[in-house]
Amino acid sequence: MKLELRSVSKSFFSGGRPQKALMDVSFDTDFPHVLALIGPSGGGKSTLLRILAGLTSPDSGEVMIDGAFLPKAERELRAYRSRLGVVFQAYNLFPHMTALANVMLPLVQVHGIPEAEARGRALQIMERLGLADHADKHPLQLSGGQSQRVAIARALAPKPELLLFDEPTSALDPEMTAEVLKLIAELKESHTPMILVTHEIGFARKIADRIAFLAEGRVLEEGVAAEFFADPRSEEARRFLAKVLAY
Repeated sequence: MKLELRSVSKSFFSGGRPQKALMDVSFDTDFPHVLALIGPSGGGKSTLLRILAGLTSPDSGEVMIDGAFLPKAERELRAYRSRLGVVFQAYNLFPHMTALANVMLPLVQVHGIPEAEARGRALQIMERLGLADHADKHPLQLSGGQSQRVAIARALAPKPELLLFDEPTSALDPEMTAEVLKLIAELKESHTPMILVTHEIGFARKIADRIAFLAEGRVLEEGVAAEFFADPRSEEARRFLAKVLAY
C-alpha cells in the first residue's frame, strides 16, 4: 500500500488556544503489510491515524492512499470509511448489545448486508478469532482481551481494504496484551495492509515492514523497520530507542 502526505497540519483548541498536533508532515511510504507509527506520547501518532481513517480532517495539506486523494466532503468520507477497519484502544463496543450483535452491526447498518448473511459472516470471523463461545455475552461479561478481540472481529468482518489500530493494547494487562498482539501478528498473514500506532516497541520491531517515527508533531524518520532499529538517523529517535529498549 502506498501512502503519501504533503504538508499535513492539524491543531486543536485547548483552553481557548490552538495546540499543534501535526506540523507540516510530509513523507512517502510503500509497505506490503504493516506500517508502524511510533514515538513519544503526544507526538501526533493518533492524530495522524485518525486523519488516515477519515475521522479527523487536516487543517491543511493533502493525503493520498494508493494514488487516490483522501476525500474531504462528508459523503465521500463515509464511503471511504466503509472500506476501512479501525480498532481503538477503548474497544468502543455497545454495552447493551451482545458480542455477536456488535460484530454484525456495521455489516447490516453500513454495508446493507441482510441480517442472516451478516450473522453467518460474523459468527465465522468470531470463530476464527476464538470468540465462538462468547457470541451471546455482553461486553461487561468479557475480559479486556476478549473485548478487544470482539472489536478486531468487528473491524475484520466487512473485509476491509486497510486495517488501522490505535494503541490496541494500552488498556490491557500484560497477559491480555500478549494475547491481542499475537492475534495482530496472525492477521499479518491475511495480507490486509495495517497501520499500527503502538507503544509496544518490541512488537513493532518484529511485525512492521516500515516505521514512521513521530515526535512533537513531525515525522522525523520513515524507513525500513530493520534499518530504523539498527541505525536510526535522527538524534531524537536514537534517544527514544535507547530509553524504551533499555527495559
